[in-house]
Amino acid sequence: MATDIKRRDFLRLAGLGAGVVFASGLGYRADAATSKGTPSKDFYWVQLSDSHWGFEGAPINPDAKGTLKKAVDAVNALSHQPDFVVFTGDLTHTTDDPVERRKRLSEFRAIASGLSVKTVKFMPGEHDASLDRGNAYREFFGEPNYVFEHKGIHFIVLDNVSDPAAMIGEAQLEWLKAHLAKLEKDARIVVFTHRPLFDLYPQWDWATRDGAKAIELLMPFTNVTVFYGHIHQEHHHLTGHIAHHAAKSLMFPLPAPGSAPKRQPIPWNTAEPYKGLGFRNVEAPAESAGRYEINEYPVRQA
Repeated sequence: MATDIKRRDFLRLAGLGAGVVFASGLGYRADAATSKGTPSKDFYWVQLSDSHWGFEGAPINPDAKGTLKKAVDAVNALSHQPDFVVFTGDLTHTTDDPVERRKRLSEFRAIASGLSVKTVKFMPGEHDASLDRGNAYREFFGEPNYVFEHKGIHFIVLDNVSDPAAMIGEAQLEWLKAHLAKLEKDARIVVFTHRPLFDLYPQWDWATRDGAKAIELLMPFTNVTVFYGHIHQEHHHLTGHIAHHAAKSLMFPLPAPGSAPKRQPIPWNTAEPYKGLGFRNVEAPAESAGRYEINEYPVRQA
């Protein structure tokens, strides 16, 4: 059965212009015989990515100071609240000024604190962390790599941005190896990263230089899914049996890999405002371990 998160809720999100990635089906199911949903072992979470707080708007996004706040309002307006929200990097837009960097991180944290969901997870993007190896980020959000469990699923957050060379690094790979050694080979694993772990388009920094080592460590596990950001568009990829799914951005879209001479934001289209920003519904029935059904929805003007 479909989840009780109604399609009109999705359209309301779209109308607000929020780049929300909506993941359900591990989450909340509707009883076909009643009008009310009944909680089960399933759950859902909301993924937000690439908010780039501090980015100067027009002509790329004249609503640059509004989309993050609207996204928070949109999540709060959901008829059933998610178990948690995760931001997959580039919380802020890059700046060489360490004072301004902390100001933007502080402002972002204040806006994100408006979420009514109790559990909110964060991770950095290169805009937040590469210029100071994540020092400012840690002051506001703690360690950039960590693990947590929720209703039988193991979530692993990898930091592939604090190293300016776009690497995970040997120390973190050893940490990942040690954690995975504790898990059964059929464990349900979800990995959050900012950059793609595979070589999507290295010419545009759409890769992790040692990402293949992380994939190699994950490959023996039968139920692994990776969610990431960074490329500001929908993208789906398989490395063996491991599925990788990219989230759209809250701030601006980017062109498809290699489709333009340079990696530059796609300008705002007044005829189609919010074009390229969007969200997705990811359904994963409890009886189908490791499988996700993903539907993407465009952002529309209210």
